[in-house]
Amino acid sequence: MINTNYVNLKQQVAELLNYIRSMMYPEIFGEMGYKSSEALKADAYSMLVEMLSMVYEEEADYKSVADKIFQEIPNIRRIVDTDVQAAYEGDPAAKSTKEVMLAYPAFEAISIFRIAHEFYIQGVPILSRMMTEYAHKNTGIDIHPGATIGPYFFIDHGTGVVIGETTTIGEHVKLYQGVTLGAKSFAANPDGTLVKGIKRHPDIGNNVVIYAGATILGGSTKIGDNCVIGGNVWLTHSVDDGNTVLAAHERNEIFTKE
Repeated sequence: MINTNYVNLKQQVAELLNYIRSMMYPEIFGEMGYKSSEALKADAYSMLVEMLSMVYEEEADYKSVADKIFQEIPNIRRIVDTDVQAAYEGDPAAKSTKEVMLAYPAFEAISIFRIAHEFYIQGVPILSRMMTEYAHKNTGIDIHPGATIGPYFFIDHGTGVVIGETTTIGEHVKLYQGVTLGAKSFAANPDGTLVKGIKRHPDIGNNVVIYAGATILGGSTKIGDNCVIGGNVWLTHSVDDGNTVLAAHERNEIFTKE
């Protein structure tokens, strides 16, 4: 039997995202009809508490969870500001930060990810995943809310980017379209079911650029600081700091120092 509470949940997730982003950037997402930011915040808070009551499988203090999430909104904005700056500085076609926020799919996907990640941290996996899937549908950029991503993150163009749940990404990292940061293989239990909760996706250091179509796989794969990964490279091995990878194959890797 369908739980009727879930029927409009996807629409509510989209509305909640718009409310939260309106609180963060009223000049970009500001909700028409609201006379004050306090009225907007009150409605967003009430909506969040109601949604939490739908998705929690056990009794919980929904207001306490909502309080923690709302307390983090200023910090979320601060890190999103760095992402906007990274896009403006990293793309010569960007004429202003307002253009980045209004027209770039990366801003749409990353700003939603930053919100969703906080929900993930606070133990709300369903809503966090619905948020990033909403962004995925709208942008073609698929970032799991469990990924850990540092400030000044930029995805140029973006279509087809996939970032897995246990990926970690450092500061000042730039990805191009079609990059996959994924799992190399899936461990299985004796009964054939997949093992969950283990490290499956790569770690990317600081000041790394990964060009279009590159695929980097595996929970033990680490890309060091100040590396450049060329287009269409396939990597399942770690790369030391400061290397440029022009081509990589399972048995034959070609590295050139910058």
